[in-house]
Amino acid sequence: MAETHTALLLGASRGLGLGLAREYLARGWHVVATARDPRRAEGLRALENGNGARLRIETLDVTDLGAARALAARLAGTKIDVLFVVAGQLGSGNAPIHAVSAEDAAREFVTNAWAPPSVAEALTPVVAPHASYVFMTSQLGSLANATGATELYSASKAALNMLGIGFSKRHPEHPVLLMHPGWVKTDMGGENAPLDVETSARGMIDTIDKFRGRNGVHYVDYRGQGLPW
Repeated sequence: MAETHTALLLGASRGLGLGLAREYLARGWHVVATARDPRRAEGLRALENGNGARLRIETLDVTDLGAARALAARLAGTKIDVLFVVAGQLGSGNAPIHAVSAEDAAREFVTNAWAPPSVAEALTPVVAPHASYVFMTSQLGSLANATGATELYSASKAALNMLGIGFSKRHPEHPVLLMHPGWVKTDMGGENAPLDVETSARGMIDTIDKFRGRNGVHYVDYRGQGLPW
């Protein structure tokens, strides 16, 4: 019997998360895909046709650790081979930091920086030994390439990169990938982006496969190329 693999995708209702779910299913994987409101995740629901036995849709807001622990309890007995925290937000756009309210800044930092390693920690009971943890970051989080644009978003992704290093130190037996998906045509990336979702998703999954067994933290793009911190 062929070995089955399972990916847990946190934030898979649309865009890159949905693209990753579609690509993993096409490769024969089982997928647990989360959305804040599965009833409104039409694209994810459409994937159930023909994939019902291999696709499980769960409700989760990545900022709710109680809900994450409850999800881990519901998934007891499942072993996750790839845990990918996709969810993020660009609520502040190009606004300078002084033009963003404290409440909005806190919300963006919580979602983009605090939530990914925290929710991954809550889900460790269902993660297989030596499985891969992946956090969706951005090249905008690279201090070496800082441009001053998208200040708050870039700062939150730089913070995620730092927290990803800390997460890796606590889980040295796993590969931890801080993944830049490229500039992709999504609601966040806009229509001028050069990459489509399918190309980015294929590249990211190929990169995750490439780094399987390479424990430690890796800041890479969807092609598997290293990025400067």
